[in-house]
Amino acid sequence: MDLNPFRLCSGLKFLGYFMILLVLGLIAISYDAVILLTWGPHLLDGGFKSFVSFLIVTLFHVLLVLLTWSYFMVVFRDPGSVPANWKTSPEQNVADENFVSCTYSAPDNSAGPSSSEGIEKRPALNYCSYCKNGKPPRCHHCSVCQRCVLKMDHHCIWVVNCVGARNYKFFLLFVLYTYLETMMDTLVLLPGFINFFQQAKRHSSSPGNLAITFLAFVMHISLLLSNTTSVEVHEKKNAVRWKYDLGWRKNIEQVFGTRKALWPFPLFSKEDLEQVPALRGIDFPTRSDINV
Repeated sequence: MDLNPFRLCSGLKFLGYFMILLVLGLIAISYDAVILLTWGPHLLDGGFKSFVSFLIVTLFHVLLVLLTWSYFMVVFRDPGSVPANWKTSPEQNVADENFVSCTYSAPDNSAGPSSSEGIEKRPALNYCSYCKNGKPPRCHHCSVCQRCVLKMDHHCIWVVNCVGARNYKFFLLFVLYTYLETMMDTLVLLPGFINFFQQAKRHSSSPGNLAITFLAFVMHISLLLSNTTSVEVHEKKNAVRWKYDLGWRKNIEQVFGTRKALWPFPLFSKEDLEQVPALRGIDFPTRSDINV
């Protein structure tokens, strides 16, 4: 009998549901410390302190809405699954041992116009023995979800989901707004730290948590600017030039879309979903100066 030890990782899903409650609990503690205990009571004091309180309360709620919106978009948005009828063509394997062609029952765009960035050919032997299905470029099998995920970055137990092609933007926004909210909490609670020591002691915005959030944000920003996933870091180190690095502007558009007005929000325009192949997680533009 074949034993797949990675199936044991699926138990992490149950831990993830607890993490959702933990995240909501941390948000509640933050709200209690900043709004209910510290700055909310000063809204009716009048004068400059009331004005400052209004600005802090307003900014806190704006960041809180963006944070929770982004968080639940990561939780509930499918990161991208390989279509059931995705398969490799054995004829291409015979003709070229380095590449295979992949077929899919969608409109044939293979004869589309060429551009400075080509669409990557599928590597040979890109086949998942667990899913019994072909694997598009940058696709990896998740041992927790027990399926292949398009442009998989990592499985995040905090969101009970994989981070992949179709929710990576939402994950980056969640990390960004978590960092901004935590930094804001730390700054606005600092003046009253002595008076509200017990509340601040239980508060999530400790220097250690702030540093961890900042490091996670910086790491993913560096990955974003080089068009790399966490899974691909080792592969990129072995390459002279990373074939997916199209320049930082286009790299950002591969994740956030071309509509800059929507970049701060966990949304995509209909045009971007139709015209930016990377957002669908199947085809990815590559550098024209690298033979892929």
